[in-house]
Amino acid sequence: MNIQALMKQAQQMQSKMQKIEKELNETVYEGTAGGGAVKVSVKGTMEVTSLEIDKDILDDAEMVADSVMMAVNKALAEAKKDRENQMGKLTQGVKMPGM
Repeated sequence: MNIQALMKQAQQMQSKMQKIEKELNETVYEGTAGGGAVKVSVKGTMEVTSLEIDKDILDDAEMVADSVMMAVNKALAEAKKDRENQMGKLTQGVKMPGM
């Protein structure tokens, strides 16, 4: 394989990675907890975009805190898993630094 063909392949892979990265960053992931009393949405950039809390649980601060934490963690875990799956398809399972 010549070096030019290898460089072209690398550029194509980089282009695909950038496209996937952009799509992942714009994807919204949701997590719920407390039987649906708390709902959190995060973008693929790991930024919380919305938080909904059912007013019926507001009198229990500990439950609200626990439910928010669990919902955020679920949404972030979903985003991370999707990122790993999408990048893994592209890199065919080879771990890339920063991915």
